[in-house]
Amino acid sequence: MKAYLASLAAGLLVGIVYSLLGVRSPAPPVIALVGLLGILLGEQAVPLVRHAVAGHSLAAFVRTDCRSHIFGRLPDGTAPEKDA
Repeated sequence: MKAYLASLAAGLLVGIVYSLLGVRSPAPPVIALVGLLGILLGEQAVPLVRHAVAGHSLAAFVRTDCRSHIFGRLPDGTAPEKDA
């Protein structure tokens, strides 16, 4: 969690500096970030349907495969925890 807060703080600091210099941020607009989230979630749709058709537990699939794909490696280098 510290890494996320440090990242947010660094971003805020850079934003303040950009504002003081009167330049615009090169970051994508929020709509682009929402689109990226949609892509990430959409990648899980087909495997989710396959698991449902096969009769496997969807909750277990979401907790394990989907979570690790969407969140990836955490800032401390570990994989997200898998609930058993």
